[in-house]
Amino acid sequence: MAASLAARPRGRRTARRQMAEINVTPLVDVMLVLLIIFMVAAPLLTVGVPVELPKTAAAPLPSEQEEPLTIALTADGRVMVQDREVELASLVSTLRAVAAERSDDKVFLRADGAVPYALVAQVMGALSAGGFTRIGLVTDPGGPTLDGQAGN
Repeated sequence: MAASLAARPRGRRTARRQMAEINVTPLVDVMLVLLIIFMVAAPLLTVGVPVELPKTAAAPLPSEQEEPLTIALTADGRVMVQDREVELASLVSTLRAVAAERSDDKVFLRADGAVPYALVAQVMGALSAGGFTRIGLVTDPGGPTLDGQAGN
């Protein structure tokens, strides 16, 4: 009887085997959650100054390789180069320094709808004097088309 007990496996230890494969489902779940988080957070990372843009019927410009320089004119008359405030008197020298570092002479001008046209024209003149000849005016789509039809 002692020999028959020794031949049998003891308890449940031999009944369970170790799993030799990796379960990738939790890894895929984590990666999908991270993907969603980055997709939601990426548009929030764009640099910008809050400006109430006028609405026009113009189509947006195609995207570029280099991040374009953005000049913003706020409703209270402040001039912002990217996200840094610049005095109007020193705008040309600041733009020349920026133009020396950039390979592209394209600049986007975002002016609040309440800013007088004279200030917009002065800033455009400063952009030209600073070395930026390709100036794009940024607007919100969906404005009037001025041909009697509603915008998009």
